[in-house]
Amino acid sequence: MGLLTSEIRDTVLGMCGRYASTRSATDLAFLFGAEDETGDGLAADYNIAPTDPVAMIRIASSAARVVSPARWGLVPPWAKDTGGAARMINARVETAATSPAFRRSFERRRCLVPADGWYEWVRADGRKQPYFMTRRDGGVLAFAGLWSVWGDGLLTCSILTTAAVGDLVAVHDRMPVLMPPDRWDGWLSAGADPAAVLAPATQAMIADLEIRPVGLAVGDVRNDGPGLIERSPGPSMALLDAESADLTLF
Repeated sequence: MGLLTSEIRDTVLGMCGRYASTRSATDLAFLFGAEDETGDGLAADYNIAPTDPVAMIRIASSAARVVSPARWGLVPPWAKDTGGAARMINARVETAATSPAFRRSFERRRCLVPADGWYEWVRADGRKQPYFMTRRDGGVLAFAGLWSVWGDGLLTCSILTTAAVGDLVAVHDRMPVLMPPDRWDGWLSAGADPAAVLAPATQAMIADLEIRPVGLAVGDVRNDGPGLIERSPGPSMALLDAESADLTLF
């Protein structure tokens, strides 16, 4: 069975494909009440791209929360190889429960993917302007995710996306599913109904997000560092609308 059937391809297209996660595994373990499985070996990354190593928080066989290293781009256990992982970085929340690639993980292997924020590109003033969506207070974001094991133990993960709401509609028609702390237990628990904790982001959560114009350097995956998320001159939000968003990136 090929990794990307037409059904799976429809499930994953229309997505965000770049984000930043810079906290150490020790910090993430503290923030999420988890144990560190990485040996504090995670490097700060301001420009995470598909198939890069990332951190995820999951429930281990010991029933404890753990911070685990994974590769971004879920590879189903039945896949012949990992060649399609770059196209499996996101799963649509509307279809993940029934998709052949994601349904087992949706039932039993759910995770949180910590992030400082995520990037989107918008066509404005004749160019693609990148924006960084991040919490105004600098706090951590938790994306709802799914994970799987492939081969001899390769951990991989995917980020769930949903329809954008509020001001985020101006930069993309999709957004990551944001999981507030009071839903973490429900989402991670295999016994819980995932649909019950997948409520849309509240107005307060969206109001807490800054849509920050950043420099063009983030467009090159070889670039990294805190300068990528610094505010730079760019079109104001007044110039953005849903029609100007580039919906085919990544």
